[in-house]
Amino acid sequence: MPTEKIAPKISPHQVVPDHHGEQNPQQKSLLLNAVKHGHQTFVHQRRVRVLAEALAAQIPPSSSVLDIGCGDGTIASLIAQQRPDLTIQGVEILPRPGCKIACRPFDGATLPFADNSVDLCLLIDVLHHTSDVRILLREVARSYILLKDHLSENALDHATLRFMDWVGNRPHGVTLTYNYQSRAQWNAHFAACNLAPATFSTNLPLYPAPFSALVGRNLHFIAFLQKASAR
Repeated sequence: MPTEKIAPKISPHQVVPDHHGEQNPQQKSLLLNAVKHGHQTFVHQRRVRVLAEALAAQIPPSSSVLDIGCGDGTIASLIAQQRPDLTIQGVEILPRPGCKIACRPFDGATLPFADNSVDLCLLIDVLHHTSDVRILLREVARSYILLKDHLSENALDHATLRFMDWVGNRPHGVTLTYNYQSRAQWNAHFAACNLAPATFSTNLPLYPAPFSALVGRNLHFIAFLQKASAR
């Protein structure tokens, strides 16, 4: 019931090693394939639909949009279907064959675009995969930012998010850093990057009942960020 991403998107100098116990390779492959199939069947389709709808509603008209860590481009392509006035492209550390939007490679820290070349950057479940949230956040602060990520206020939140991340991302080989932040920590990151949330909402019905009681419960947020001086 996870947060698959579509991941960062971590540059070589940000990577946190992901250590796992020894396991029979065949058993490991069967387990990961089963997890991937279950996630795709019961979670993924609803999640990407709800996310695309929530994000599309907040993007200003006729914007040029850059999806950072776009993965296979599914969410961005759904946004484009709902908002034909937008121009959307993506960047990925390792662009996937068959990506559903135009995608360019990047190093996980520096965007291959000049300032003012895009109106808005999407960061969808990307920053919690980095070892330092502020590196990429500061890089994209040149434009408006639509940020989807997590809130972790206690040990239960952290454990729940770790489980969700493993289910959603481990089968895809994504590096898992489990770098979740509290609301206070996010506010500190925003301030350090000269950003301020114009909107901040945890009303995201990503999962159906009864799963929402466990893996929903305000663990997810969308924030529309702009330069603090622009408020």
